[in-house]
Amino acid sequence: MFINLLLNNPILFVLAASALILSISVHEFAHAYAANKLGDFTAKYLGRLTLNPLAHLDPVGTILLLTVGFGWGKPVPYNPANLKNPARDGAIIAFSGPLSNFILAISFAAFMHFLPLPSIVTSLFYLIVSYNLILGFFNLIPIFPLDGFNIVTGLLPHRLRAQWLQMATFSMIFLIILVITGVTSKILNPVLNISLTILGLQ
Repeated sequence: MFINLLLNNPILFVLAASALILSISVHEFAHAYAANKLGDFTAKYLGRLTLNPLAHLDPVGTILLLTVGFGWGKPVPYNPANLKNPARDGAIIAFSGPLSNFILAISFAAFMHFLPLPSIVTSLFYLIVSYNLILGFFNLIPIFPLDGFNIVTGLLPHRLRAQWLQMATFSMIFLIILVITGVTSKILNPVLNISLTILGLQ
């Protein structure tokens, strides 16, 4: 998809790539910010408490991002030992990423409604809204290594948590299968369309 954009419409390619890079950077920064506020400074010491994309973009994930439109950023590390309530705070840290994407999507949708924007800026903002919604909802899927898995981990009773964590060993393969077969797209596309309709952009 992105290769076609680069060849057929370089401007749209730059807009789409910019929107995706912004979305991932904000997502990862939110994890670092939440961890820092909850008492763990690991991400801060590693230079991840920043909106600079260079601190958050994974080389392989970025290449895939710019070629096929699907990629990932570098996970933000945190030390549960530094948290007052590791299970609860871990869930908060995990949820902060998708939450930041939803906030960004709503903010840029508001800009589109209330600010007179040139068409190229409107296109960029629409892409930012769309990609942030997709990234937010995608990461809420409760499959390792997505944030949804860690959110569920933090919410489960202690007696069930160990069994849930054992699923991480094979769930990544399951996630890859879902992405390759297009199952995730079939799930996310209707959710995206409903969200854009609610935001008045469709």
